Parts: sequence; structure tokens; C-alpha cells
Amino acid sequence: MKVTIFGSGYVGLVTGACLAEAGNHVVCVDVDAAKVARLNQGEVPIHEPGLDALIRRNHAGGRLEFTTDVAKAVEHGLFQLIAVGTPPGEDGSADLRHVLEVARTIGARLQRHAVVVTKSTVPVGTADQVRATIDAALAARGATIDYDIVSNPEFLKEGAAIQDFMKPDRVVIGTNSTRSTELMRALYEPFTRNHDRLIVMDIRSAELTKYAANTMLATKISFMNELANIAERVGADIERVRVGIGSDPRIGYGFIYPGTGYGGSCFPKDVKALIHSAQQVGIEPEVLHAVEAVNARQKAILVRKLAAVLGAGLRGAKIALWGLAFKPNTDDMREAPSRVIIDALLAAGASVCAYDPIAMDEARRLYAGRPQVSFSADAYGATAGAAALLIATEWQEFRSPDFERLRTLLAHPRIFDGRNLYDPALLVRLGIDYYAIGRGLRAGESAR
Repeated sequence: MKVTIFGSGYVGLVTGACLAEAGNHVVCVDVDAAKVARLNQGEVPIHEPGLDALIRRNHAGGRLEFTTDVAKAVEHGLFQLIAVGTPPGEDGSADLRHVLEVARTIGARLQRHAVVVTKSTVPVGTADQVRATIDAALAARGATIDYDIVSNPEFLKEGAAIQDFMKPDRVVIGTNSTRSTELMRALYEPFTRNHDRLIVMDIRSAELTKYAANTMLATKISFMNELANIAERVGADIERVRVGIGSDPRIGYGFIYPGTGYGGSCFPKDVKALIHSAQQVGIEPEVLHAVEAVNARQKAILVRKLAAVLGAGLRGAKIALWGLAFKPNTDDMREAPSRVIIDALLAAGASVCAYDPIAMDEARRLYAGRPQVSFSADAYGATAGAAALLIATEWQEFRSPDFERLRTLLAHPRIFDGRNLYDPALLVRLGIDYYAIGRGLRAGESAR
């Protein structure tokens, strides 16, 4: 199969590398000449476990190419995949400028039948706009060329994207064409061999499925955080509640871990976009408004707990922060709770010394010129002389630290755990003041 992918961001690179790994000939096209040059030199601009090796192997094998030549790219592919960004506008709507610009590019250069596939996360009705844009470009050059439009939303988790693509839970195909259904089935056949995971539906349903999936997961997170705050006030342990409800197969254990809220490039953007789409058709999505409100409040919960304990002592205090990425196994800090935490601490007059296994370079870029924010080469170094340790990301290396060493390094042995990594009873025995999320210890109460 010959595949063209517009966009060499997260979705484009993972999709291109995985399709090439299955033997397809993939051309990734991007307008950023510097990025294309780095990719052709084997430099991968994002962190995703296993992606570097996958790209280098398939690039060396001639199955994966990177170019800025759009004419070559359109001429190459039977499949024309659109995987460009759809950033949120000021009103929360998805910005489709890049998607429609790609559609114009395809329409201006298409010479034979192709399957045009939207992989970007887009609102319902975008496929109609893509078709209209391609048709207009074809008409402008007096051409009549047959092509199909397909919606094929991605369901890739940062940190596990290659596994998600290679062994998908489902492959959603939105199309009104039997021909394109069979072509898409052939494209994905190497990844669905043990049983058919293709779910074929109409295009608008496929477009809504992506938003529905992400907003459902965001809703579970906010609901669990709301429960955690209730549990804390009534003296219950949310971790025991989580096990109690997760054992119900109708609920399950996925995405019911309380914490400091969701972040990243998908959930915040997609909740906003679905709210906007609903309002455009006269529906006020009250549940989604609540999901957003709970999440915004939850991101600052550790700072509120810390302020309740330190009071005026927060001004001038050094605070250690473990975890900067919005989740483990990525360097992505977009909408990360750590950013809300850092900004709130700086506003309160504190300084921050942070550590993250992967996201330090991104954090240095974001907080360049902010001398109140420093970074440690290791986790323990960040805690030296700190008035408290805050944990914002559940990296594996944070799960079983040397508590005696922490007790010695911290100016006062206090841990504010935004991911409920530790056993409260153990930390009480070790003489550490421990404040978690929804575990019955309210801010201001000592664990000792």
C-alpha cells in the first residue's frame, strides 16, 4: 500500500511509522522544513517509547520518507491521510484551517482515485467541509476525479501509542462507500488479524465517536475526583471506594484513579470542542461544563492543601515538585497539572525545585527567565531543604522512594501526594506528614 500522511506531529509520526513497519510505503509531508530535515537525519521531535527506533528502522529500509514536497506526496498515495493539528479557538471550537488547507492541496494536485482519510480530531460535519474544499479545488482546474472520504479517528494513548496502533482495541471507519471500506480493511489487516476489530459506520457517527470517547474518559476522571473530595470530608478512603466500585464490571477500573486532574493535548481540547459543537446545535451540555469546572479546581488542590498547612509560611518557602509531564512516559506538558501548581506556588511567593525523568527540557523552555523555578538532576536533589514535597505525576520511579532519606532531606517531612502513590499508615509510622487525595486526611491535620 502507498500511503501519504499530511502532518508529522504525534499522530502522523506514530501512524506513519507503524504503517511502514507493516511493509507499506509511507510518505510523511510537513510544511516545517527544519522538522523534516531533522527527521531525515534520524532526530525524532517527540518522546514516545519505541518510536525513535521504529522511525529509524523504516526510514533506513526505504519504507518511510519525510518531505516538504506536497506535489510528490499527493502523487504518491492511494491513501491520503490528514493528521494535522486542530488547536482550540478562543471559543473552544476546533480550528480547521490546517485540515482544510490540506484538502485544498489534495484537490489542487490529485490526478487519480484516492481515499482521503481524516485522522485529525475534528467536529461532526468536517468531512463535508473537506469534500466541498476538494471539489472546489478540482472545479477550479476543470478536473473531474473520483475520490472517497473516510473518517478514521485515532485512539492513541501517549506513552503507549505504538502498542495501541499495533494491537488496537478497535479501528473506527466512517464511510459511505463499500470500496473505501474494503480498502481500509486491507490497510489495517496486519493489525487486526486475530479477530476483526473494524467498526464501520457512517462518517458523522465516526467523527462524534472520537469526541465521545475522550469526553467520557474525562468525565470519569472528574467524577472520581469529586468523589475523592467527598470522601476526604466524610473520613472515607477513596482508594478503598475505588476498588469497591471498580469490581463492578459495569464500571471497571479504568480511569477511576483520583488525582490532580487530566491534562495533555486531547482531553481538555476535546471537551471544549464538544461543548462548542453542542451549543452550535442548541444544546447546553451541563455535564461537560461540570467536567471542566471540576478539573480546573482539582489541578490546584495540592496548593490549597499546602497553603492550609503552611499559611503565611508559604511565602519564601522552597517547594519540591516531582513530576512535570501530564502523565508518565511522555514529555508533554500541555495543560499539565504541574503548570497550574507551579504558577500558583510562584503567585504565593514560593520557589519551586522540580524533577521529571523526561519533561525537564520542555519545562526549562516553558519557565525560561523564571529564577524562582529550578530543576534538579535527580528526584532527591529537588527535596533538599524543601518545606514540602508535592507529587504531580505517577512516574514509576516515584512509587517506592527511600522515605528515610526524604525525611532527612526535607526541612519538614511533608508529602502532598497528588497521585495517591503511598500507604498513609506506613508514612505515619515513618514520621512523615502525608496528605493525599480523598484518603481521609484533610489539609491541616498532621499524620503523626
